[in-house]
Amino acid sequence: MTKRFDVVGLGNAMVDVLTQCDDDFLDWMGIEKGIMQLVDRERGETLYASMKERVQAPGGSVGNTIAGLGNLGLRTAFVGKVKDDALGRFYAKSLEAEGTAFPNPPSAAADLPTSRSMIFVTGDGERSMNTYLGAGADFGPEDLDEEVVRAADYLFLEGYLFDKDQGKAAFLKAAEACHRAGGKAGISLSDPFCVDRHRADFRRLVHDQMDYVIGNQHEWCSLYQTEDLEAALAEAKADCPLIVCTRSGADVVVIRGAERVEVPVHRVVPVDATGAGDQFAAGFLYGLATGQGLQTAGRMGCIAAAEVISHFGPRPEQDVKALFRADGVI
Repeated sequence: MTKRFDVVGLGNAMVDVLTQCDDDFLDWMGIEKGIMQLVDRERGETLYASMKERVQAPGGSVGNTIAGLGNLGLRTAFVGKVKDDALGRFYAKSLEAEGTAFPNPPSAAADLPTSRSMIFVTGDGERSMNTYLGAGADFGPEDLDEEVVRAADYLFLEGYLFDKDQGKAAFLKAAEACHRAGGKAGISLSDPFCVDRHRADFRRLVHDQMDYVIGNQHEWCSLYQTEDLEAALAEAKADCPLIVCTRSGADVVVIRGAERVEVPVHRVVPVDATGAGDQFAAGFLYGLATGQGLQTAGRMGCIAAAEVISHFGPRPEQDVKALFRADGVI
């Protein structure tokens, strides 16, 4: 019998490789500032070689969320695909060391190297991400151990993985298995361009399979093809039982049926914005998984996001639960 998990994440298992640089370096390397760009294997190797004083951390959007939930003491597992190479072994070991189960062992059969995101952080806290998708993006239904998903109270899917047909098939299989066992399935929309590319499939997934969806204002507007956020949220509310909309620095909107809360965000100057959305999701899911109301869950998300942008890197460095106590939410 597989042990129970509070939250199981499914996403692209990616190693984040961070370095600090200045704007001149970005220009010299032809890196576009402040956005995420996909790169091929050769460009990825060139950029990796150009990084001074690299800091490596197991990453991937939902991987970061699951690490945040582990920091908060929940029982977590992360399902993803890595190659049996140096970065893949690093990823698996790091997750296990943090107390998160990583049920898919590094695969010698994977065609591509382990996924990596080379993140160049400038003095203003902006991150310029260059992502080589690698083995993690090839996750398909055959890589999914249904036992793990069935053991989850909450399943959290990563929108980025929805980019390929085998990823879509894996999501469907995972959501159905989770529901059959009485769990709740949700997704992070991840990226407005990702939503643009697969709008019809995303809408079908949100409407048919998702119990909760977390996205930012740009992602929700992209999903429903409108510039009017309230119109997008009205459609979302009709499609999905629980929706969350973050609005970089403005109040977070959470809607469940007839209940709507707006959670104030206390602005902080970011040292490094990497992982803000991922840790918001961790705090929010912690609230849901421990039976908190929407206002409290939203507040937990905001506290976790504020912690991660106060330092370099996408994962919590402080005891976030202690921050919750200091704020009076637990």
